[in-house]
Amino acid sequence: MKKLIILSLLVPLVLSACGGGGSDEAPPAAPPVEESTPPDPPTSPDLDVQAEEAARLLNQASFGPSSESIEDVMNLGIEGWVDQQLETPASSHADFVNLARLREGVAEDENVSRERRIEAWWEIALQGDDQLRQRVAFALSEIMVVSENSVFNQDTLGIALYYDMLADNAFGNYRDLLEDVTLSPIMGLYLSMLGNQRPDVERNIRPDENYAREAMQLFSIGLVELNNDGSVRLDGNSQPIPTYDQDIIEGFARVYTGWNFAGATAQTFNRFFFNYNTQEPMEPVEAFHDTGEKTLLNDFVVPAGQTAEQDLAMALDNIFNHPNVGPFISKQLIQKLVTSNPTPAYVDRVASVFNDDGNGVRGNLGAVVRALLLDEEAREGPSDFPNTFGKLREPLLIATHLWRAFRAESPDGVFSLGFPEFFFNQAPLAAPSVFNFFSPSFMPQGLISEQGLVAPEFQIATDTFLARQSNFLSFSVFAGHNQIEGQTDDRILIDLSEEVALADSSEDLLTHLDILLMAGGMSDDMRAILTTAYEQTAEFEPIDRVTNLIFLIMSSPQYVIQK
Repeated sequence: MKKLIILSLLVPLVLSACGGGGSDEAPPAAPPVEESTPPDPPTSPDLDVQAEEAARLLNQASFGPSSESIEDVMNLGIEGWVDQQLETPASSHADFVNLARLREGVAEDENVSRERRIEAWWEIALQGDDQLRQRVAFALSEIMVVSENSVFNQDTLGIALYYDMLADNAFGNYRDLLEDVTLSPIMGLYLSMLGNQRPDVERNIRPDENYAREAMQLFSIGLVELNNDGSVRLDGNSQPIPTYDQDIIEGFARVYTGWNFAGATAQTFNRFFFNYNTQEPMEPVEAFHDTGEKTLLNDFVVPAGQTAEQDLAMALDNIFNHPNVGPFISKQLIQKLVTSNPTPAYVDRVASVFNDDGNGVRGNLGAVVRALLLDEEAREGPSDFPNTFGKLREPLLIATHLWRAFRAESPDGVFSLGFPEFFFNQAPLAAPSVFNFFSPSFMPQGLISEQGLVAPEFQIATDTFLARQSNFLSFSVFAGHNQIEGQTDDRILIDLSEEVALADSSEDLLTHLDILLMAGGMSDDMRAILTTAYEQTAEFEPIDRVTNLIFLIMSSPQYVIQK
């Protein structure tokens, strides 16, 4: 009870230091606690700066820094670590799901539970070696959205294979990614390209326009023409120039006809469950493909009499070579990894790499990711643009950060949090619609919108879920570090031994947590308040003092903004 009372007094202090009201001055410090052992020698300031820079990179390029990953970046250098990650092969969510099938004795023609797919995501996010690849795959999953909230919601393996496809393409060429997304049977089911038929006036059949529209609006070029720096191009009347119209949508819809599950035939084309196969790319059934002439973007004409595959290749090339793709995709990747409001110059530099990676190759996503992470704005943004640089951490990434920072394990060997949307208002591949959990152009009312800025992740930061997120942190920190004796424990447990070893020195502990959790971004005011808070828990056990401090930091407004 004593701990809860003190917590209730300390949380407002942290909030006041972060702009939440009250005095800017720290409360008077309590008498110092006598140390039983002398503190370790002070750390070199240069090493602290290197550690902070490493932690900042890992906030952007992984699922959260840990002491081990910070050391890796410091040893390799930021550029060296990125290059190493670009060469690290992909982990497989589908392999994890199949192992769960074998473990549970589920037959091949039956689905394993949705929780197994989510466990795979936690496992790889927390312990996978391919951190950058998986982090980019997560970003792509929020751009090229499919959601389990569809007809295939029980197809755990099929959904996992879609995620693996994103990871496999994360550093490949965007043109290949676009084709793999287009021919994914999961995407085909989600946006109803699968089973799309050529027009038949007598039978009142018209090609489905769903995928044709979203592939342009959300996956490639957006609604209006852009300059290479992401700014909107205007016509002679100072109005945005649309990228496409209804006629172009209809042209693409006719391109995307005749595709079905692999193995489908003209006789079985409409027998959905007979053909069901989400483990292989879709294949064409030519009898259902529209072979007429089609007009696409920029008046490009697909000639009549071609096969479905020929039409598709031309259509995807037409999209891929549109000048919008570089700035449209580059800016969204910057927003999801680095900062919500990149400067036009930053977008232009990264989009230019998309347009030409230096070797004459367009669409090299590995080069794009490297460029956006190593860019001067990504590395120096907090100091160069202190008022606009940064982004709200996605709730799922707060959880992965907590568990990676404090070496999470599970006594039963499985990371069981099968329904994270209860706490976080999001779960992997479970968005409420094709528009993701939040829009890249979302502007919260008030100071942000008044300055013409966006803050996409704030769209899911509701009162309900902020409270649930805080409850998750409370339980995971205060009760998540010890196994319950005599019981089978399926919780995800953190290891605070490294932090408890620093408990005798508030200075050393706060420096450690500042780097690990805030990449050195803790303000002097916040540090002073946390120091006082720590001193006020002097009679607590070391583990309780440490957990109190971790909870206060991760619940603070300063922490939730990634800089």
